[in-house]
Amino acid sequence: MSCTGNLVWDVNKRLIGYSEPNSIRTNYLGRREFVQRLKLEATLNVHDGCVNTISWNDTGEYILSGSDDTFLVITNPYNKKVKKSIRSGHRANIFSAKFMPHTNDQEIISCSGDGIIYYTHTEKSPEYNRQCQFTCHYGTAYEIMTVPNDPYTFLSCGEDGTVRWFDLRTKTSCTKEDCKDDILINCRRAATSISISPLVPYYLAVGCSDSSVRIYDRRMLGTRATGNYTGRGTTGMCVRFVPAHLSNKSCRVTSLCYSEDGQEVLVSYSSDYIYLFDPKDDQARELKGPSEERREELRQPPVKRLRLRGDWSDTGPRARPESERERDGEQSPNVSLMQRMSDMLSRWFEEASEAQGSRGTRPQTRPRGESSVAPSRHTVPSVGSEAAGSSGESLSPPATSSALTTTSSTNNTSSSATMTGSRSGAAEPVLSLHYSSEGTTTSTIKLDFTDECPSAPARAGSSSEGHGAVSGPQERSQLQGAEDAEDTSGGCRRAEPTAAEGQCGRGPQWRGPLSPEWEGQSQSQSQSQSQRSAAARIQELFRRRKERREMEESETQNIRRPSVKMVYKGHRNSRTMIKESCFWGNNFVMSGSDCGHIFIWDRHTAEHLMLLEADNHVVNCLQPHPFDPILASSGIDYDIKIWSPLEESPSFNRVLADEVITRNELMLEETRNTITVPASFMLRMLASLNHIRTDRQEGDRSEGSGQENEDEQ
Repeated sequence: MSCTGNLVWDVNKRLIGYSEPNSIRTNYLGRREFVQRLKLEATLNVHDGCVNTISWNDTGEYILSGSDDTFLVITNPYNKKVKKSIRSGHRANIFSAKFMPHTNDQEIISCSGDGIIYYTHTEKSPEYNRQCQFTCHYGTAYEIMTVPNDPYTFLSCGEDGTVRWFDLRTKTSCTKEDCKDDILINCRRAATSISISPLVPYYLAVGCSDSSVRIYDRRMLGTRATGNYTGRGTTGMCVRFVPAHLSNKSCRVTSLCYSEDGQEVLVSYSSDYIYLFDPKDDQARELKGPSEERREELRQPPVKRLRLRGDWSDTGPRARPESERERDGEQSPNVSLMQRMSDMLSRWFEEASEAQGSRGTRPQTRPRGESSVAPSRHTVPSVGSEAAGSSGESLSPPATSSALTTTSSTNNTSSSATMTGSRSGAAEPVLSLHYSSEGTTTSTIKLDFTDECPSAPARAGSSSEGHGAVSGPQERSQLQGAEDAEDTSGGCRRAEPTAAEGQCGRGPQWRGPLSPEWEGQSQSQSQSQSQRSAAARIQELFRRRKERREMEESETQNIRRPSVKMVYKGHRNSRTMIKESCFWGNNFVMSGSDCGHIFIWDRHTAEHLMLLEADNHVVNCLQPHPFDPILASSGIDYDIKIWSPLEESPSFNRVLADEVITRNELMLEETRNTITVPASFMLRMLASLNHIRTDRQEGDRSEGSGQENEDEQ
């Protein structure tokens, strides 16, 4: 009997209760012909923003989704009807939402870029639900994870480096300031993804921004609320996985997933690939680290390029690498304003780097303060960002010069360059660019407008606000935020692994030239900021010492260090903070991509088997149906797509797939060291430059009029 005949018969047996509900998934998801027959079955247009999270209920009857529009929507994907649309209390983009198990799909946990977690009951009033919030995380809360068969407890992870465990039987809200009651693990690095073993749910995998995946035994952990919190990051840790070539890099984990049997873990890295490892393996302990030459090479600051948030020209099925566009002489007549501004910024930065390289000196700038914002998680095409943060930004321009800072994240390197704001006059200010990633979890780009001489000190009056962010004289801002943070603003699960600057509905507040009273306030703010900066440096020093001690302890403890079992390549994961990868049955692995496609590989050989065009920009979320061979996907587009094996024959185009894979490799390399900054970054820079020029022109006019008065006398 044919495969189709078998499927029809098995479906009928399941309908009459003759076979287990999971039998179809077990028998058919492992067949290559089913994977290569996947076809778009339905499109659910239920949101007005990027869809950042999707999840099936236990029966596979409904899909829960969360979006930049801050709505939680429960949809029946088969008849496309919305069962419930809930205006959540979130003020920022929703990044994760899950049904609580065994609650009849009436209780939902969700988190967002403002760090707030909401416990929502679908049958209660909005006023009641708004009171059920947990404000314990500072910085973005990235993911919610429920515990199998447990309707009372859930876990969360966030930019503050903590994994928290909440029990709804003890409290349904918490607004305590600087709350530490529910901290289960303090990773001291941004915790960006978590996953629980489906068969042994006390094993908890945590992905961090330092390239590590740590697996803990929750039976050995506790919180202050339960009275057995230890505070040590190595307590309960039984596995620590880091790919060898990432051991000295900070590469963000964008997705973690256990296999159905809990025997293997799939981990996806930003600006890198997808890796499979066995938690029981311990072979990597014997591997040698990189040589001293390699370490020195890793410390060398790479050439940085700038891109404006909102420039999505390098995403989607029609994106092409720069080398290919230059070779073909392709000039698109529809180049967006954001893309043109990105090109301008890149040219400025390249020219500044070349100028600094030829000079061989480093500009000495002494800003009184820097403007910083907390990073977060995804983006919207209209807002065009890769970060959705929880704090706004404010900038007070100085009378003579300005320091503009945008948070970013890459490897621990620093570089600086200078360039003139204009080549026309000798009196033009000099634009000094400095890039560094020495912060706790993010790095900074600092732009100072100084005098003509690069060594002249620059003055800058600005305020620094953000979660754990403090800036001061001669110091780059250090944010408790996303390391390798992707820009996470305004919208979806897009984010830039090399840049992070978040906004929460508020744009930059430009206050104009400083009046005398503002100048006085700015000086007092600068002094208090200096004190906070000193405290932040001390705090960072203690954090690093504690982290080193814990790492030394882990060397002597029985912590397994598995090696890479399989690597899956071909996709591109550089533009967004979350790029979900998952298992499809027992034989396949799939992932979203910046090229707008869904990639499917053979789990055991890493052979590429299928390519599906699923978004106009980026595919971020993939969620297989719990029983049937059905897949739900979402991304930058404002919809959810449902895929089923409806093609009459396998439809995999190997030639097209090879072309896409080749382009992705080129573009991944091109964007590996690209830093995404918000449009306000350029606007503030240009406004400051114009302000300096205006002041100088007024000064020249006043000098000229004074000289004329002297001549008349």
